[in-house]
Amino acid sequence: MTLLIPILVVIGLILIGSIRQINEYERGVRFIFGKFDKIMNPGLNLVLPIIHSFKKIDIRTKAVDVPAQDAITADNVSIKINAVLYYKIFDASKAIIAVENFQFAVAQLAQTTMRNAVGAVTLDELLGSREKISDQICSIVDEATDPWGIKIENVELKDVSLPEEMQRVIAKVAEAEREKNAVIMKSQGEVESAENLAKAAEMMSATPGALHLRTLATLNDLSSDQSNTIIFAIPIEVLEAFKGHPEAAAKIVDKIKKD
Repeated sequence: MTLLIPILVVIGLILIGSIRQINEYERGVRFIFGKFDKIMNPGLNLVLPIIHSFKKIDIRTKAVDVPAQDAITADNVSIKINAVLYYKIFDASKAIIAVENFQFAVAQLAQTTMRNAVGAVTLDELLGSREKISDQICSIVDEATDPWGIKIENVELKDVSLPEEMQRVIAKVAEAEREKNAVIMKSQGEVESAENLAKAAEMMSATPGALHLRTLATLNDLSSDQSNTIIFAIPIEVLEAFKGHPEAAAKIVDKIKKD
């Protein structure tokens, strides 16, 4: 009896010391003599010394900052590019058993895949279709990490650094494009202006008295001008009235010069 009490106390202490707490955002992978036993859910779990061993796995979404990588595009342009990758563990046992260090493995796989994806496209495609390339990298890495119990949720390309000479070339191309657009818009405006003038001339010639009204409106505008020189616009119809009467036309011209 005297030995039973100490034994029970020791067993009780061992059991108390064997209790492990698993948080809601964690899962525990338990082994029995090194062989996988089960995944321990959140709460209190029993891990007996010598018999059991376990490892906690955080199943929350994690962000991996993929460092800047030197890459060459399909059109032989050297660039530096970095990214951020988001992943989540959906099977804690695979993340422990199938790969030695899943965090390091995911980071290395992301770097290699990013360089390969960039090398398969031109610089223009990379700059203009960044989201498409990010989705492509995400799909490739996700497929490769699926046997590890890891789900790649998203990949975002962050910065694309170009050599200085390439930056100057791109700036010149953009400036030339803006100048081309300006010339096109100016020519389109001139075409529209010419079309409107042609329509106005056609309407005035088809409407009796319209040209006279336009002349009077012009004279009214000139009357408010402080200039000493006034030019009178004489309608063609007035000049046609002097056909066959050159003497009368000459007298009117002399009168205007004297005034």
